[in-house]
Amino acid sequence: MGMDVGGESGGSMASPNVVPLIDILLVLIIIFMVITPLTPKGLDTLVPQPSPNQQQSQELENKTVVVQVASNGKLKINNEDTNWDGLGPRMEQIFKERAEKIAFVKGDNDVLFMDVARAIDIMRGAGIDKIGLITAKLEAGQ
Repeated sequence: MGMDVGGESGGSMASPNVVPLIDILLVLIIIFMVITPLTPKGLDTLVPQPSPNQQQSQELENKTVVVQVASNGKLKINNEDTNWDGLGPRMEQIFKERAEKIAFVKGDNDVLFMDVARAIDIMRGAGIDKIGLITAKLEAGQ
């Protein structure tokens, strides 16, 4: 197998020995077959869990801060009337002792985006890390 002897010219003829090469390739194939299922695939996700009782839902509702921007320029923080000048200090007061600084902005259908952006800017200035937008479709559950 290492060498072919004889032939038409009568001399010896050398040919490469491929058996060790095939053995190495088989070992590599086995190694890759073992390693492949261990590699992580996809992204980590968190699935929303249903609340076990109504009390936890009520606590979550008390923690949620929603700033409502009306089309006539009025502002509400969780159904509490406020104005543009008082929005920043009130948000700082609400989030002063909270670890999670998350709030939401809800605008009427007729409100200009400039007003919503102004509310977001004031909230970011008050130290709120994450600000979400609530739309009518999101509120309806669609």
